[in-house]
Amino acid sequence: MAVGGAPGVYVEEQVSGSMPLQGIGTAVAAFVGFTEKYDQENGDATDPEGVKPQLVTSWPQYERVYGGFAPDIVLPHAVKGFFENGGSSCYIVRIPAGDTGTAQRALPAAGRPEVESLVVSAREVGGALDVVVETEPPAEGEQPQSFAIKVNRDGTTKEHFTNLTFGKGTQNVVKVVNDQSELIRVETRTVPGLSPADRMPAPGSYAIEPSAPAAITATPADLAGSETTRTGYEGLAIAEDVSIVAIPDLITVCRREDGTVDEELYLAAQRKLVDWCELKRSMMAIVDSPPGLNAQQALAWRERLAVDSAFGAAYYPHVVVANPKARPGATNGERFLTIPPSGHVAGVWARTDGARGVWKAPANEVIRGIARLETEVTTGEQDALNPKQVNCLRSFGANGLRIWGARTLASQDQSWRYVNVRRLFIYIEETIRRGTQWVVFEPNDSDLWGRVNRTIGAFLHNLWMRGALVGATPEQAFFVLCDETNNPQSSIDEGKLIVDVGIAPVKPAEYVVFRISQWQGGATSSE
Repeated sequence: MAVGGAPGVYVEEQVSGSMPLQGIGTAVAAFVGFTEKYDQENGDATDPEGVKPQLVTSWPQYERVYGGFAPDIVLPHAVKGFFENGGSSCYIVRIPAGDTGTAQRALPAAGRPEVESLVVSAREVGGALDVVVETEPPAEGEQPQSFAIKVNRDGTTKEHFTNLTFGKGTQNVVKVVNDQSELIRVETRTVPGLSPADRMPAPGSYAIEPSAPAAITATPADLAGSETTRTGYEGLAIAEDVSIVAIPDLITVCRREDGTVDEELYLAAQRKLVDWCELKRSMMAIVDSPPGLNAQQALAWRERLAVDSAFGAAYYPHVVVANPKARPGATNGERFLTIPPSGHVAGVWARTDGARGVWKAPANEVIRGIARLETEVTTGEQDALNPKQVNCLRSFGANGLRIWGARTLASQDQSWRYVNVRRLFIYIEETIRRGTQWVVFEPNDSDLWGRVNRTIGAFLHNLWMRGALVGATPEQAFFVLCDETNNPQSSIDEGKLIVDVGIAPVKPAEYVVFRISQWQGGATSSE
């Protein structure tokens, strides 16, 4: 505010000496795979099949948008495992896979039985339901204008909708049923030339039987997708807050007709995912071992994977979860399913970030929501797997099922050995990148250098205070250098501002060694 000519008090706002950095989120995951369905009401005209990444923040929300569990697909189990283990938000990247076995039935029109009036679909895969249509009594001398729908399960009426019509009002059958029913969805069929009375579904009871699932014909290339079309994990370019990526349905894509897995296809897709994460440098991939491996086979898989990167982490073995679609009295083989662990592991990563911080190794943490491990790993077997960067899931009896490893796939550069170190650097780098956008086009002089030093220094000092950096003093934990020594006139003339930052990350106590020896006791003197 300019000072006026009249006496008085004038207030002027001045730019602060530094701009505080707000740490980015680190616990947002992304899962790529197949879903039971997609609720088109949640999409838009540019994404009718729901293939663009969409954020969900709870399992009930996922069910509303994408349906529940379906035969032969893994993504729903991974997402549920993520939320069960402490995850709070994730992106779903849907790969269209055709009909996955949803129960549905076309109801005939009352006036012309050969014409479809309504198509009724069960919201849950495999749901055995009966839909009863009743025509409501019309006024004397008039044709019926409304009808009722009952939804029965096991001989009991669970839902009842009355006064339904095909009109555009509040009693429109699609609006009422799809907004209120937890069991079914309906779609109308437009038939020109039929009166409203003839177009209504014919009265009667209709069994809603599951259709046979269509074969999934997607390929690993579909999982990768394209940044241009916003599909696959490459479509996550529009979701900058994602820091964890998994493709649990890779096993679905690579499964042959005889049930075995095409390992060459499997390995190539995993290499491509890790390479993509390394190119992006803002997220890490959780890599699942193939199913059914013993420890020696898992070691061979790691050797064949042939990846040396800190932007991926491998986990073994698969986990066994309860089958939510098992029939009463089913055998053990039907009551449980074996699935990749990436969804549950991502949830543990997110839980650890929230409880302790991204700098805490996501290991020695209980895995929730599983019945057991596909394979029990012994200490001797882990002695061989851990040095090869395979993180094992272990059973410790009363102490539960735990993640017992925190290594990246980096095999040569040991400074990037641990998951938490790589993720801490991603956190710091992305926070600085996003939080210093205000610097662009500012005058490149000593005043700007001082402000940058203070901004980044305050952020790193806070991390040190919280235990993310090692060192007895801030000077031992980090340094920030931005002055004339690394910004000579030649660099300024090129429009560059150079800031050197060094940090000493805290690393996990992976090997705890107690040195114990006999002690004879100290001699005592007496007078």
